[in-house]
Amino acid sequence: MAKTKTQYQCIECGAVFAKWQGQCSECTAWNTLVESAVSAAPAKSNRFSALAAQSNQVVKLSQIQAQEHPRFGSGVSEFDRVLGGGMVPGMVVLLGGDPGIGKSTLLLQSMVALAHSHSTLYVSGEESAGQIALRAQRLGLEHADLHVLTEIQLEQILAQLENLKPQVLVIDSIQTLYTAELSAAPGSVSQVRECASQLTRVAKSMGITTILVGHVTKEGTLAGPRVLEHIVDTVLYFEGDSQSSFRLVRAFKNRFGAVNELGVFAMTDRGLKGVNNPSALFLSQQAEWVAGSCVMVTQEGARPLLVEIQALVDGSHSPAPRRLSVGLEQNRLAMLLAVMHRHAGLQFFDQDIFINAVGGVRISEPAADLAIVLAMVSSLRNKRLPRELVVFGEIGLSGEIRPAPRGQERLREAAKLGFTHAIVPASNAPKQAIKGLTVIGVERVEKALDALRSTLDCF
Repeated sequence: MAKTKTQYQCIECGAVFAKWQGQCSECTAWNTLVESAVSAAPAKSNRFSALAAQSNQVVKLSQIQAQEHPRFGSGVSEFDRVLGGGMVPGMVVLLGGDPGIGKSTLLLQSMVALAHSHSTLYVSGEESAGQIALRAQRLGLEHADLHVLTEIQLEQILAQLENLKPQVLVIDSIQTLYTAELSAAPGSVSQVRECASQLTRVAKSMGITTILVGHVTKEGTLAGPRVLEHIVDTVLYFEGDSQSSFRLVRAFKNRFGAVNELGVFAMTDRGLKGVNNPSALFLSQQAEWVAGSCVMVTQEGARPLLVEIQALVDGSHSPAPRRLSVGLEQNRLAMLLAVMHRHAGLQFFDQDIFINAVGGVRISEPAADLAIVLAMVSSLRNKRLPRELVVFGEIGLSGEIRPAPRGQERLREAAKLGFTHAIVPASNAPKQAIKGLTVIGVERVEKALDALRSTLDCF
């Protein structure tokens, strides 16, 4: 066989070179040239063939008939929620996470459940077939109908796909595969990109639901080229501390559903179990309610979650007070401190401030601003907030409290869990009363503090 021709392309500027060199001569970046296969150039022709003209016709959007994609369950309800309601034939999912957090466990549980009704293939490049069988035995799974292949060469895997024609495929992991067309080592940028591209083409052409497991770097991002996330249809991340029993699976990209969906799991001796009431995980279980705690309602996709925000404000003994935020954005904390000083007359310049979101959850939406502010004021004055109080709202630089999306759903979730009072932006105040919940709408941050003093007898 003739050896496949390769070239080297800069991942920064896209320049192409015939040989590898340490520095790109176009953009002067170092160590950015990666090997890639050279595709055969198509035969030159002055006129299009009849086949090309038929297959590449221009049509109007109004003439295209949209079809709903048929879905089927993965066997794990929380996994289906993150995927947007289930799996779609031909979809390609990239699942990333830290080592030992539960990626292989979740997929093995799902594949065993699917094996009873679908043709499945589990390809492992990191474990032997015996190790996979031992894990299934520890989890108490019946794995008689699940096909397992331990292989890292892409051509061998594609040959097995032609023979078995599975409906669901798992590759654990994409960084272990290599193609014989490239001389680079497995896990390199060129190998990961080429293997993912070929698997995606096969998945689309044969209608195979494919799940690729991806390694992460020490910074927490998926290893390999950034184009890997653009190739696939869905990108999922495992979150949470590997030492904790709780795991979170979050969708960051989904062509078949909503992004920012969140699946909550509990790690047990029988594998990962879905949590029906995740709000209970993020609320404090302490018997006595203390100062510095405030409960907020955050929105993760279509699911409202109640999360406790804790703040500790203490006098600083150094000229540079500490500002530490866990699970919340550090820059917004600095902004909120400036807003409180300017519009509420509260000074924190000589205080150490520590903010934490209970349960290890990460909150990125600005609707957590009001909860952070009230928790800090509660800790500063050493006054407890009512335990049955829930808040949410974004705070602007001028001190106004802006509305949060899906405010009615947040309030209904709080009422369902037994909360009796809520301080929310005035625009989110419901027009019709919610049974058992007294809603206080405020427009500015100083009005929120006044409502705590007058209505709820705090501070």
